Amino acid sequence: MLRAGALPAPVAILEERTVGPSLGQDSIRRGMLAIAFSALIVFVFMLVYYRLSGLIADVALGLNLLILLACMAAFGATLTLPGIAGIALTIGMAVDTNILIFERIREELRVGKTPRSAIDAGFTRALRTIIDTHLTVMVTAAILYNFGTGPVKGFAVSLFVGLAASLFTAYFFTRLLFDLIYQRQLKLQAISI
Repeated sequence: MLRAGALPAPVAILEERTVGPSLGQDSIRRGMLAIAFSALIVFVFMLVYYRLSGLIADVALGLNLLILLACMAAFGATLTLPGIAGIALTIGMAVDTNILIFERIREELRVGKTPRSAIDAGFTRALRTIIDTHLTVMVTAAILYNFGTGPVKGFAVSLFVGLAASLFTAYFFTRLLFDLIYQRQLKLQAISI
């Protein structure tokens, strides 16, 4: 019964290797280093290019990673290389979301809106695109989890949780920080973006 459909060709083993657990641990360590260095470069870029708004985005990105790692710890998930790839993709999408918001705010400022109305319009106009991109990738992650095997499921879980955290931090938490910094000023003349 098990051999039904098997090809009649013989299998010849040309090479066989045994890999110890230290190789996997080294790969995970290098993957975490790659994420740390890339996150550092992203943090510096956001600070230099967007100034105070970049600092707000960096704080939101840090919260995003904290939520992601906390959820993975709560699920009892093991950090694997595909999971690390999901985290790296989450960082990229979270930064992309903040850039989308900031560029919308800049567009509103160029049109001549006041800083407060530019912030409101920038967040409002970016929301539809943010939800669209995040939900599309989250549906894809759910499909990967449903039909994938072990490593693919690890990637899908870290990506799904990371995008849910990104949706919260990049839009709602970033907006809260903008409101705390800029809305309390009576005569807001300019914003650091």
